[in-house]
Amino acid sequence: MAERHFTCTACGKCCYGWLPLTLDEALVHAGRFPLVLVWTPLRQGARAFSLTARLGTTVRLGKRKEFAVGVVPTSYIPPALACPALTTDGLCAIQDVKPTRCRTMPFSAYREEADQRDLLVPRPGWDCDVSAAAPVAYRDKEIVSRQDFDRERKALLDQAPILRRYADWLLAASPPLMENLLKMAAKPAGGHVIVNFATLLPHLPKVDMGDFTAKQAPLMVEFAARTAGIAALTDYHRRYRECAAELGAR
Repeated sequence: MAERHFTCTACGKCCYGWLPLTLDEALVHAGRFPLVLVWTPLRQGARAFSLTARLGTTVRLGKRKEFAVGVVPTSYIPPALACPALTTDGLCAIQDVKPTRCRTMPFSAYREEADQRDLLVPRPGWDCDVSAAAPVAYRDKEIVSRQDFDRERKALLDQAPILRRYADWLLAASPPLMENLLKMAAKPAGGHVIVNFATLLPHLPKVDMGDFTAKQAPLMVEFAARTAGIAALTDYHRRYRECAAELGAR
C-alpha cells in the first residue's frame, strides 16, 4: 500500500505568486487580486492532455495533430510578492472566503487524481508536515479527504463551456495569440501566454462592468507602481499598465 502523509502547518510560505481562481472567485475578489487569464498549451501525449482539453479547449493543427489549451483565471502576482490576503503573521486574512485552489492544496483539480503524488513533496523552504505523525492524505493514488478536491473539480467543469466558447472566439479573432501559443507548445518545457482578463468580460453573464472596473483598475495601478523600475518584473509591470489602461484607469 502506497501512502503519503501530509498536513498544512499554516506557515504561509506557499502564499506567493500566481493563484488560479474560478470565474466566480475572480469576480468576487476583483478588488483584491490583479486578474489575468493564463493560457497554457499542452501537446498530445502529455499526462494532463485529456483533462486540460475538457477544462479548456483544443486546437487542431492538421495531420491528426492537436494541442490542448488551458485557460485559467489567475491572480497575477510575481513569485516574490505575497498574496494580498496574507497577513504579516503568515495567516490568511480571508479564511472564510478563500479560493478553492487554496483549500485544495496541496492537491490540484487541474491534474488527474492518480497524478498527485509529487504535489505532496513540499518545495524548499515550505514547512508542510509530511512526517509519519501527519494524517494519511493520499493512498494508492486516491485522495483520502477529497471534499475540497471534488468541489474544485466540479467548479472547473461547470465553467468549462464558458471558457471554451471564449477561447475559441479569441483564437479565431487573434492570429498573434495563436502564433504565441504555437511557440510555447513547441518549447520542450512549454510555457504560458498571458491575456488581459477584460477580454473575457463580454462573455460572462450578469457582470456589472462598472463595479468590476471600480475594483480592478486601482489594483492594476497599485501593482504597476509596486513593480516599477524592477528589471526582473518588467513583464509584470507592462501587463499591469496595459490592464489599467484597458479599464480606463489614469
